[in-house]
Amino acid sequence: MAKDKIFVKGASEHNLKNIDVEIPRDKLVVITGLSGSGKSSLAFDTIYAEGQRRYIESLSSYARQFLEMMEKPSVEYIEGLSPAISIEQKSPSRNPRSTVGTITEIYDYLRLLYARIGVPHCWQCGKEITQLTTEQIVDRIMSLPQGTRIQILAPIVKGRKGEYRKVLENLKNDGFARIRIDGEMRDLEEEIILDKNKKHDIDLIVDRLVIGPDIQKTLNDSVETCLKFGDVVKVLIDDDKQNIYSKRLACEECGLGLEELTPQMFSFNNPHGACSYCGGLGTTRRIDPDLVIPNKELSLAEGAIAAWNDPIGSWYFRRLEALAKHYGFSVYTPIKELTQKQLNVILYGTNDRVKYLYENRDRGLYLEYEGSFEGVVNNLERRYRETKSEYIREEIEKFMDMNPCPHCKGNRLKPESLAVTVGGLNIAQVTKMSIEQALKFFNQLQLTDREMQIAEKVLKEIKSRLKFLMNVGLNYITMDRAAGTLSGGEAQRIRLATQIGSSLVGVIYILDEPSIALHYRDKKRLIETLKELRDLGNTIIVVEHDEDTIRAADYIVDLGPGAGRNGGWVVAVGTPEKIMANENSITGQYLSGKLRIPIPIQRRNGNGAYLILRGAQQNNLKNIDVKFPLGLFICITGVSGSGKSSLVYETLYKALAQKFYRSLEKPGKHDKIEGLENIDKVIMIDQSPIGRTPRSNPATYTNLFTPIREVFSMVPEARMRGYRPGRFSFNVRGGRCEACEGNGTIKIEMQFLPDVYIRCENCKGKRFNRETLEIRYKGKNIHEILEMTVDEALEFFENIPKIKKKLQTLKDVGLGYIQLGQPAPTLSGGEAQRVKLSKELSKQSTGRTLYILDEPTTGLATADIQQLLNVLGKLVDSGNTVIVIEHNLDVIKVADHIIDLGPEGGDEGGEIVCEGTPEEVASIRNSYTGQALKRVLGVEARGAAG
Repeated sequence: MAKDKIFVKGASEHNLKNIDVEIPRDKLVVITGLSGSGKSSLAFDTIYAEGQRRYIESLSSYARQFLEMMEKPSVEYIEGLSPAISIEQKSPSRNPRSTVGTITEIYDYLRLLYARIGVPHCWQCGKEITQLTTEQIVDRIMSLPQGTRIQILAPIVKGRKGEYRKVLENLKNDGFARIRIDGEMRDLEEEIILDKNKKHDIDLIVDRLVIGPDIQKTLNDSVETCLKFGDVVKVLIDDDKQNIYSKRLACEECGLGLEELTPQMFSFNNPHGACSYCGGLGTTRRIDPDLVIPNKELSLAEGAIAAWNDPIGSWYFRRLEALAKHYGFSVYTPIKELTQKQLNVILYGTNDRVKYLYENRDRGLYLEYEGSFEGVVNNLERRYRETKSEYIREEIEKFMDMNPCPHCKGNRLKPESLAVTVGGLNIAQVTKMSIEQALKFFNQLQLTDREMQIAEKVLKEIKSRLKFLMNVGLNYITMDRAAGTLSGGEAQRIRLATQIGSSLVGVIYILDEPSIALHYRDKKRLIETLKELRDLGNTIIVVEHDEDTIRAADYIVDLGPGAGRNGGWVVAVGTPEKIMANENSITGQYLSGKLRIPIPIQRRNGNGAYLILRGAQQNNLKNIDVKFPLGLFICITGVSGSGKSSLVYETLYKALAQKFYRSLEKPGKHDKIEGLENIDKVIMIDQSPIGRTPRSNPATYTNLFTPIREVFSMVPEARMRGYRPGRFSFNVRGGRCEACEGNGTIKIEMQFLPDVYIRCENCKGKRFNRETLEIRYKGKNIHEILEMTVDEALEFFENIPKIKKKLQTLKDVGLGYIQLGQPAPTLSGGEAQRVKLSKELSKQSTGRTLYILDEPTTGLATADIQQLLNVLGKLVDSGNTVIVIEHNLDVIKVADHIIDLGPEGGDEGGEIVCEGTPEEVASIRNSYTGQALKRVLGVEARGAAG
């Protein structure tokens, strides 16, 4: 067996046509081809799946018992296979405690750095904390008010697991009587049994005293006894307040002490470091007045209070009427015309005695009384706390928003942890920096020789990880950014940077379109990073459509020639030059320039109307005014982190959704939107999954499955058996397989490994029971229909217009290769987005709709992009407006209007660099997008427009 190559023999997974492929080892290899040509089937479902299977084969007998359940990839054999690591575009963790810093382990090293060389300060006065002598500790305690009851405690165990029987026995033998365990006072004479699997805090009660002039000698002896067990003395005051005095750390002014600095003190996932109010989340959920009263144009009588949207005459409305009368305003006055005092009374209540009158003629009720008014916000918060109904909680949560914790101000940690600094900054301030700013901070950090000796290795790890993140184009993100807010591409590049940091050798890395969401400028750094990983002695296999990545490859495997059943063949292999010379390779034709997406001869002029967003300030946006000309194809461009999503999704879309659909999602900070009368609805088509379970698929999402089920219910055999359309649904009992509940697969939970999905043995993955599968239409049962690709189904149902129309829209957006019943979790973000687009295309267009898409070219080859542009062009030609966030130059060059943000990412972005037609933008020297366009359009550059 050759050691310099990976040989795949007879791969026939999904649509692969029993192909043989040789892949050179220790090279950067790109697998490319049309969407649906079999790239992922070869890279992930064959090479990676077999690598994973062989890995589990080498594990314990527990893990190996699942090998029989894991299906072997459909391949004869693979030679030269090394351990394989998949870096896919999976949705990042939604855990609010997971951040960029914790994912990359940078935060772990920061905690260690602050614990070892951090300079502690008093969190009250800000003074640097110094050590205390025994005499100083006694003096501090004696300074408490006369008559104060105190208990002197010596910490024995802090936050460690165990039973500690020997420790407790020794303390008892030494003559001590009482102890505090996990905050509870216990007698050492009683039998104390601790859970050895739980962490415990144990404090010895050395003495109990009352502050007075005659206790100083006794107190001195007690303090010395405490210090025999360690450097800390705890003083419990009146059984509720606790002071800590340390031989090491204490503030001379305030008397506050600090325990020894440990990495746990800086962890927001540990009770010793996490803010006690928010538990380390940094945010608290509170009722938001702007969600309670989303439309200030309405009056109370018109239902301005969305949370109390009760009809006139209801209990709540009668109370509001009485309140209005008491404070001199009308329930028919728009909210925006009320004074701040009147609005505050409605929201937060009053203790004034208000005269209430309630009458219900149907029940013969008449009630008159005086009382205070609770306020809408206080009412909702009380009901949220008190209710046991999950439904009520969910309803009230619609009017809540995540706000920074009022105690830690969003910093997640206790005040004593935030008072420790390195280089003049606390750990939260460092994590709020962008990756670029943090690297600069650590490069310029001035330390003493002693500090450098302690921190040298830790700093080296921090800097190297920051550099890796810089190299994959993530210089703009901050370390405290929540993992759930990362895009699929960003999360993938973070995992890539982490892998580089691990410095593994001899591994096969398989990546899924790592260039997604990267600006042309940042792709060069990504490619260099991939080459660096290769040069360590690894094989890099990249599934990619990006031209620059393909040109940088050492070896290319081009699959095709078509998609779905028309794909799965090896069209061409070799160097980029060899691919370009191959007449049969569509990829090669586009690389060589023989095929290309044409530049429009004439740009559209629009309808003359505008949508104007004033004062956009969300995230890094610099209070900008943005004009969107309507009736055009508009591209929002800029380097990664320049503010594109903040502008289009966070601000524009959420504000329009609130206006048109009464959405409760709070839009990004802005002043106002002008020109709303020029559009009648807004549709956001993003890359979020169309469903979370295998029961969700393109057929169910686009409502295509309903008419298909109706067709099956009209088959004579089905009518004779009394089967209705519901019989052919895998979401309800009756026709589905109950063993897997219509999923076709059963999830096996693996300890310490990802969950494994195995085919249901009962239905063999067909989802339906035997009786349902006996019903056939044109020789096919319902399972065989769901197994069809869109192209196959289009031919099969060509005589049923209702079904054909929906199938045609799926084909028009380049999804002719996907199966109708393909489980939603297996669709890429780009595929999910195009399924959503097809659903919207199947609806009747008004000609005044605003469509917003976020990088719709994800997962598309150049030939497929042409097809997508044709579809979007038809929408614009019908009078609609399409706004696209995009980095792909083939899309940008055909836009009618470009709005380029930047100039950089993060804090250095958020401004409009330039706007206009592609030709106008290409002539701007300080626009990165313009410079990339210039080589495509061949325009002479000039300075930025004044």
